[in-house]
Amino acid sequence: MLIADEDNRRLLLVDPYGRIRWLFPRSGVPGRGQGFGLPDDAFVSADGRSIVATQEMSETISVIDIASGRITREYGHLGVPGSGPGYFSHPDDAMLLPDGEVLAADIRNCRIVLLSSRRITRQFGSASACGHEPPRQFALPNGAFPLKDGHFLITEILGDWVDEMSLDGHVYWSAHPPGVSYPSDANEVSPDRYIVADYSYPGQVVIFSRTGQVVWRFRPSGAGALNHPSLAMPLPDGNVLVNDDYNDRVIVISRKTNRIIWQYGHDGVPGRAAGYLDNPDGVDLAPPDSLLMTHTATTARR
Repeated sequence: MLIADEDNRRLLLVDPYGRIRWLFPRSGVPGRGQGFGLPDDAFVSADGRSIVATQEMSETISVIDIASGRITREYGHLGVPGSGPGYFSHPDDAMLLPDGEVLAADIRNCRIVLLSSRRITRQFGSASACGHEPPRQFALPNGAFPLKDGHFLITEILGDWVDEMSLDGHVYWSAHPPGVSYPSDANEVSPDRYIVADYSYPGQVVIFSRTGQVVWRFRPSGAGALNHPSLAMPLPDGNVLVNDDYNDRVIVISRKTNRIIWQYGHDGVPGRAAGYLDNPDGVDLAPPDSLLMTHTATTARR
């Protein structure tokens, strides 16, 4: 799996045995003239050749060539938030679509954007007004994830909203994930089944339907509580992959037993050595199970 290890300012690909198979930046710097902020999310492109890393707190987005380990595209201004041309304010969950455009949620600018190699080509929402009125307005959107039907699932922090929307601006439904106080990065499990992380303490992971029915919930308490989990996604075997940010770990949860069956990182102990993480804020699977690779057919016909 691909992990965005935010406070260590790195991306790493870890196999099921906990071995690091790929690392970025390789030598601590991406390359001459290239900057790399604090990565909070990273996703493999549909062709498996690139990774898009969003650096929310650093206000930038980077497209990285996996083979060479070099940044091939950069968006935003490192450490400088803004709403004018070329600027972003907490961009999140950027993804490289099959046609070469980058889709991203620009949280504090309350917009969803599509980017060519140089500029915004399409925008939903506006920095001048934030509120739940999609597609005209969004209330701090923090995710735009592809669905199997070719649409996208938008998560809005304020008001706890999740919306299904096409990129021609048609909104199909909006719902509140039941019992979730800070929805983060909702995505699809199966038809009419959606998973969302509750970025809170104690945190939780919820699978729900568009009518608000709870299908599954993982909310341990006490010493085993989740601490600000920001992304949960289904695995091919039916289990759930979660990055448990403030607990400095990435975990796999069995939906059958409601128990953690795999972990990378040490509970609440940040570190950079092998086996340690420091505020991991994003995950994706390696090809061929990566999010965009499994959705190539539908995102290509958007």
